[in-house]
Amino acid sequence: MNSTNSTASILSAGSTLQALEARRAWRENEQVSPHFWVLISILGDLVMAVLAAYAAYWLRFHSIIRDFGNFDAMTFRQYGGHMALGSLTLVLVLGWQDVYHQNVLLRSRWVASKIAKGILVWTAGFLAITLALKLQPSISRVYVMLNGATALLLILGWRSVFMHCLRAPGRIEALQQRTLFVGWNAEAVSLWKTLKRDRACAFDLLGWVNTGSSEDGGPADESLPCLGELNDVEHLISTQAVDMVVVADLHGPREQMIALANLCEREMIQFKVIPSCFRVFVSGLTLETIAGTPVLGVTRLPLDDTLNVMVKRALDIVGAVIGLVLSAPVIAIFSAMVWLESPGAVFYRQRRWGCNGVPFEIIKIRSMKIDAENASGAQWCVKDDPRRLRIGAFMRKWNIDELPQFWNVLKGEMSLVGPRPERPELIAGFKHQIPHYNARHHAKPGMTGWAQVNGLRGDTDLSERIQCDLWYLENWSLWLDLQVMLLTFFKRDNAY
Repeated sequence: MNSTNSTASILSAGSTLQALEARRAWRENEQVSPHFWVLISILGDLVMAVLAAYAAYWLRFHSIIRDFGNFDAMTFRQYGGHMALGSLTLVLVLGWQDVYHQNVLLRSRWVASKIAKGILVWTAGFLAITLALKLQPSISRVYVMLNGATALLLILGWRSVFMHCLRAPGRIEALQQRTLFVGWNAEAVSLWKTLKRDRACAFDLLGWVNTGSSEDGGPADESLPCLGELNDVEHLISTQAVDMVVVADLHGPREQMIALANLCEREMIQFKVIPSCFRVFVSGLTLETIAGTPVLGVTRLPLDDTLNVMVKRALDIVGAVIGLVLSAPVIAIFSAMVWLESPGAVFYRQRRWGCNGVPFEIIKIRSMKIDAENASGAQWCVKDDPRRLRIGAFMRKWNIDELPQFWNVLKGEMSLVGPRPERPELIAGFKHQIPHYNARHHAKPGMTGWAQVNGLRGDTDLSERIQCDLWYLENWSLWLDLQVMLLTFFKRDNAY
């Protein structure tokens, strides 16, 4: 069937009522709507917030810590206003974190992370506001901390029970988003694999339809069947209770895509598009208006925000000072051991690429023989490298050779966490060979990074390392930096 007929088929409005009735029939065994469960989640969180406030009050004023700190003894009634205000604002903060939406009811891990973040923000904000406004009676800071901790435990505990209820047979089908792919390409493969691994079963993957220009002929196995051609979408929507259409292939006629979008709008189906032309920093995509015309593009990443840069720099300075003080004796001991095994300079300076491609000299404790690259030239260290000193193997395993880089961090040339800096002579051609390679230089290089804690260090697949670096830049947060620093002590798989 030609594109004109395909477009006409998609634009046909005769089955609007049929599609709506099909979705109702699909969920006929479920007597309540998803909005009911959203309301239950709100009420449950509110109850847990009230219980958390009461538990915090009891722990603060009636447990063994009641004599800790200076405060005026108050009755439960006197503290009631604080408890009511705190419980209500906590639920509002969780709503601000978008946890009260029918499309996320089954996404337990995502919701749990948002709840944890929301409670942390609420704890800091509630304490700051009550102190700034000088509320009477004055609030105990210990009480606020206890309230945050108990709220986190109680709400997450209640949510686990709630999630078990939602996943009961006959109920989960009404909450899952039945998803249809239109077209197929590499980005569709990535999304499909991610949704398949979703243990929460938030998505029910129906299949895909061929647009005539799809890559690779669809999924490699039979778990996601091809359900037809583009002109079959309307029939599939009316018979398969589709909730979401994901367009992966935008190479078809423009009229067909417009018709498909209009069809989804009429049938009240979510219409999603995988932006295949954006292969990097997709999370930074935003829609803005320029002179009245909507424009889609990459605007900014987390570390493009000045406040985030200041927070990260503050962490770097504090961490670098502490690191230099604590590591000074270790650096001295291992420098002496290096000199005893191979007399000569114990510190090794090497030119690396920094933020925005600005070069700098990285400092390391020498782990190889003097002039180790005179014969071989610049190359990565490999397993059982003959150029390496005996003590060098131990230092590399435990990252001891990199301790002097705290000085690079203090100078502002590096960060504690970020993409590892590479040598210019080794990566001169990489920007032409590996897609998005230079995008990793949007941030300062780090002493450790997301790629390193995932085992991608030294002579490993550079493409995978680049993907990890880009994921880090798209998803940066202060908590992610702290997580990476902690994991660095336990991840040394490919440290040669």
